[in-house]
Amino acid sequence: MLILPTFIDLPWTRPRVVVLEITGAIGVQVRAPEMLRTIKALREDKNVHAVVIDIESGGGSAPVSDAIYRSVKRLSAKKPTIAYVGSGALSGGYLIACAAREIRALPTALVGSIGVIFTRPVVQELMEKVGVKVVTYHAGKMKGMLQPWHEPTLEEAEKVQGLTSEYYEWFVDTVAKARNLPAEKVREYATGEPFTGVQAKEIGLVDHLGDFEETIDYAKSLVKAPEEPKLQYVRARRPLLDRLMARSAMSMADAVAARLEERFSPRIDLR
Repeated sequence: MLILPTFIDLPWTRPRVVVLEITGAIGVQVRAPEMLRTIKALREDKNVHAVVIDIESGGGSAPVSDAIYRSVKRLSAKKPTIAYVGSGALSGGYLIACAAREIRALPTALVGSIGVIFTRPVVQELMEKVGVKVVTYHAGKMKGMLQPWHEPTLEEAEKVQGLTSEYYEWFVDTVAKARNLPAEKVREYATGEPFTGVQAKEIGLVDHLGDFEETIDYAKSLVKAPEEPKLQYVRARRPLLDRLMARSAMSMADAVAARLEERFSPRIDLR
């Protein structure tokens, strides 16, 4: 068995501070499967001693934001995890930031936008103009409530508003617990409006103001190791087959179809 001298510094055994980049619309550019796998790998890698999550997102899918928030929460419970906002962490992006042990932001960054929006396209008038009629059959009184082929009834609108309000209360409570703030106080700020980094710090939505380099230096200072930690940048990667298929014309057609389906499907976003 080969025994290496203790003074040899192997690159793959050095402690690392990892920068995880979360950029773009959550659920579209930031997809749950790849991001969750990446965060879990960081949590289980014994050579990763601290993580900086660099967030630049205006939010997106509520379920995907929730899933990533929970994963970051588990990572933060095991290793020092700092969220950094250089441009904007809004709505679902801000929710993810709340899972870190602390949030740092540029004074000019945009933070917050705590709110929920339910989007349901209605194409009834368009269909009537082009002479298309859609007939649906369903069992269950409310089963067709989210279909875009008809205007929502009063009962359907009330049901959707109830769902939206439930998501909103969950969002407020989650931020309040993460930021150690009274829910009533968070509700005052949960108007959907963004705040600058300076304003966010004043009201408790951000812990410290500073730039990215200062955040990295702070993360390195949290590493308890005799040698200087190595800095590594990480982005969630799609599986190799997906990336290869993404270059084909068929994949482009599928992507266009998926985007159209996304646009014409009802969804609830933290945006």
